[in-house]
Amino acid sequence: MSLHDVHATTVLAVRKEGRVAMGGDGQVTMADTVVKGSARKVRELRDGAILAGFAGAVADAFTLFEKLEEKLERYPANMTKAVVELAKDWRMDRYLRRLDALLAVADQEHLFLVSGNGDVIEPDDGVLAIGSGGSFALAAARALKDHSELDATEVVKRSLEIAGDICIYTNQDIVVLELGE
Repeated sequence: MSLHDVHATTVLAVRKEGRVAMGGDGQVTMADTVVKGSARKVRELRDGAILAGFAGAVADAFTLFEKLEEKLERYPANMTKAVVELAKDWRMDRYLRRLDALLAVADQEHLFLVSGNGDVIEPDDGVLAIGSGGSFALAAARALKDHSELDATEVVKRSLEIAGDICIYTNQDIVVLELGE
């Protein structure tokens, strides 16, 4: 899956002033039809120490969340190693490589985009977005993070609202989770 193939979601993560927030909209779209407006695309893992969100096929994403949790159990003190190992398995395993999703994963120190192509990308600026509305949310979050007094949670919420105003695959039913509370 490439970054440009994912439609029907927006997930955004922001690190600002020691806090990390991740949010997603609730819209599920099949072709040109909205089939659900209140899906939850972000979740807490490892008792709230890690946030993860997905863009793509829901069943595939849940399979990847399970695999990620297995990797986090194996490497409990090293999220970086866990996501790298997940990406390696995802790319090389005959079953996993057919899964159609992208993951955003965050802890207190890192934000990662993880794909089935073997990508494990950590943004330089503490802002990460995936999904069809990701570019809109990313642009808004970069501007708000650097040029407002909003905290990480408010940057995510407002940026997702902006993306929802622009992207037809993104709605205003937003869930935001935060680390560092």
